[in-house]
Amino acid sequence: MSTTWWSRKSKRQEEDQDDRASESQLSDEDQRNEKEPNDDAGLNPGELTFEEDTAGGMGRYLGVTSCTLLIVGRIIGTGIFSTPSSILSGVGSVGASLMLWVLGFLLSFCGLFIWLEFGTMFPRSGGEKVYLEAVYRKPKYLATVVFAANAILLGFTASGCIVFASNILVAAGQPVGRWTERGIALGVIFFVTLLHGLTPKTGVLIMNSLSIFKIVILLFVVVTGWVVLSGKTRVADPHYNFRNAFAGSSTSSNDYATATFKVLNAYAGWSNVNYVMNNVRNPVRTLKIAGPLGLGICAVLYLLANVAYFSAATKAEIDKSGVTVAALFFGNVFGSVAERALSVFVALSALGNVITVTFAASRVNQELAKEGIPLPFGNKFWASNWPTGKSPLPGLIIHLIPSVIVIIAPPPNIVYPFILDVEGYPQQIINLFIVVGLFYLRWKKPDAVRPFKVWWPLAVFFLAAACFLLIAPFLKPANGVGDTPPLPYYLYCLVGIGIMFAGVLYWAAWRILLPKVFGYELLPRKETLDDGTVVTVFSNKKIK
Repeated sequence: MSTTWWSRKSKRQEEDQDDRASESQLSDEDQRNEKEPNDDAGLNPGELTFEEDTAGGMGRYLGVTSCTLLIVGRIIGTGIFSTPSSILSGVGSVGASLMLWVLGFLLSFCGLFIWLEFGTMFPRSGGEKVYLEAVYRKPKYLATVVFAANAILLGFTASGCIVFASNILVAAGQPVGRWTERGIALGVIFFVTLLHGLTPKTGVLIMNSLSIFKIVILLFVVVTGWVVLSGKTRVADPHYNFRNAFAGSSTSSNDYATATFKVLNAYAGWSNVNYVMNNVRNPVRTLKIAGPLGLGICAVLYLLANVAYFSAATKAEIDKSGVTVAALFFGNVFGSVAERALSVFVALSALGNVITVTFAASRVNQELAKEGIPLPFGNKFWASNWPTGKSPLPGLIIHLIPSVIVIIAPPPNIVYPFILDVEGYPQQIINLFIVVGLFYLRWKKPDAVRPFKVWWPLAVFFLAAACFLLIAPFLKPANGVGDTPPLPYYLYCLVGIGIMFAGVLYWAAWRILLPKVFGYELLPRKETLDDGTVVTVFSNKKIK
């Protein structure tokens, strides 16, 4: 018996040694790739060095597969099941609608390549926060605070929670009551917050599983669409929408700009890995593989799914249905029973999207707190990985608060379409500054290390599109009221600009007004928390 025990112990020791050797080899490889290419080139963003910024938490545990699924899970939410019908109604024709989906695909890939250049230059968490800090250094912290206002105030996932709640109630055959729906939605956001905050590895496992599930569902839609187009289903004329496909197309720039925002919102998420780079193994190589692969999978599925939708219902049916185009598709092809099954699919897709968005948003919030942005109760708590030492539960709470407010407060029939537009407009402002910053760094720092370099005509195309999307929404739409009546069609643009301007005011109060009024100056220092996270902390020094 003693011999058996000793042999088992020896075997476990050998396995442990093999694991440590494997980890050592992986660590050596990662150490060669973790070094920020421009850490010593006068381009270090913010106060923290690369080593300080990447310290703490679970370290680098996301590989190519998880990062690809992180992008897929973020992009494929509920938009592809509902947005095609609203886009068709906005632009007036099937042909114009499909062209916008192609345009969204092209713009997304242009954006992805720009973010790849920045992401491989600065392989640290935070995404746009890091890139804006690297380019727009003066006035100090202005870019950081403006980005923080947008990320925190508009970084909620309320719509995904509401979609999950409403579809679960439909699938269960229960009435969709206003407070029943909101109660379930609140349960979802609290569940996801605790999932990522207390059991981070389980959160990643569920996130990856739901991303694979979404791919399977869309593949099912695509294959079913091919069967419909073959004429072997009960759909009478599957080619009806593709004859004179551009008949009835809108001639209003506003209609196309608003519809493009919705398309880009459906594609949103191709930069998701950029927000969590501190958790990515071999970050430069992984980002260059996972980015194009994840977006490519989604783009192909999106375009083919749209063709499938339009093969199963006429334009008039889609306009009059009052339901998502996916529900109409399943109803026309399989019957009414299938519509209830679709509700379960959409609910799970929405849940996966909430889990993925929340995972990335919490890391961005943590990076903002680590940079020293003034927050209630001090930024050290919000920057920490409390209580597990592995996952940023405080950053998740920052994400939770606005999500709860949006779920509870507004009337959903008006506010949720408005929110989609509001989220898109400030992002275009940020995109404009990012691509301008790309050309600025090419000019000012031509010798900086760039493991990936975007072809400049693609960046110019992305810049032109961003300018159009910032101007066109102010042009009067064809129907005169836009898609969120009774709210003015231009209101979402003004709200988006107002949120970013609020960031400017917050920065001015923190950096200029309060120090001047109370006679002190801000002195930064670095502190290392118990979980290994390094944080910038500001103290007030009285001016004599």
